[in-house]
Amino acid sequence: MNADKLRTVQDWVSFYRHEFGLPVAERGGFVMLPVTGEVGVLHLPVPRAEMVRSTLRQHRRSGPMLARQIRWSFLTEPDADPGAQIMEVLNRLDIGIPAIGSAVMLPTGLGRWTREGCHWVVPPARDLPLPPLSMLITTALAVGNGGED
Repeated sequence: MNADKLRTVQDWVSFYRHEFGLPVAERGGFVMLPVTGEVGVLHLPVPRAEMVRSTLRQHRRSGPMLARQIRWSFLTEPDADPGAQIMEVLNRLDIGIPAIGSAVMLPTGLGRWTREGCHWVVPPARDLPLPPLSMLITTALAVGNGGED
């Protein structure tokens, strides 16, 4: 499937499903990725997200990452529940973990900025496994404040 020829939201839904194996759906005219027990999301403020990305690259680990103006969204494998104390720390740092049943909007384009106001920093790929949520949380906490405090 050639991404340059995709025109409709339904084309993009088919593309994400076929090319990347993501369980997306059209909702309200947008491509939405539901948060499930198999696919999770971690939202990080941009400075911290850039530091996490750099650390992941150093360790030759990566995963799909979406960039928005104030935050990046990392697709994850939800391998563990962080617990109440860790969630308090994450909330203080403006790090979010959307609940199962929520959804994340994906871009209908592979260019820099799309009508959804986001782009792929690292696009999904069938041969790119999702990083475990626990590893991303540990990394996000280890990289420091990312200039946010």
